[in-house]
Amino acid sequence: MAHATDPFDRFRVLFERASATGLTEPNAMVLSSADEQGRPSSRVVLLKHFDREGFVFYTNLESRKGKEILVRADVSLNFFWREPKEQVCIFGRAELVSDAEADAYFATRDRNSQLGAWASQQSRRLASREQLLADFEDVTERFAGGDVPRPPHWTGLRVVPRRFEFWVAQEHRLHDRTFYERDGDSWTMGLLYP
Repeated sequence: MAHATDPFDRFRVLFERASATGLTEPNAMVLSSADEQGRPSSRVVLLKHFDREGFVFYTNLESRKGKEILVRADVSLNFFWREPKEQVCIFGRAELVSDAEADAYFATRDRNSQLGAWASQQSRRLASREQLLADFEDVTERFAGGDVPRPPHWTGLRVVPRRFEFWVAQEHRLHDRTFYERDGDSWTMGLLYP
């Protein structure tokens, strides 16, 4: 089975194929990080952009994931597309996007999502659902009639890959598994047992 020699090109092909299946959110990915003691945590986030620089998602830096990543920038991403039975794991370091990039993306968000970024104290204890709704009403009044600026604690993170692993289902569980590892400005490619 022949594979693209560039992992970004290969990812793009798989991502487009998954998107063409009609999946609701083919950009959903599991982001794994670790705290200061090395204890891992995972959650699903949405990929908003990717190119040769890396894979970008947005978050509240005061959330658990935000705090963990600011302390330990090494993370992993996992895409699993049930149909067409393909998976991609990406290992790398997260870095902040520029303020200009974060501002530009924030401006494209629906107004209620912008307000929600202000209202939610993500990952902190919440006394009741009513409190969250009251916080949302407060920020709605605060920004009534005007643009909603990006909160200072809300930004994007770009995962710069050092390793890719591609998994494609095959008969008899003899799956095709390929890795690409960064080697300076190029990539080393090899096969893995399934």
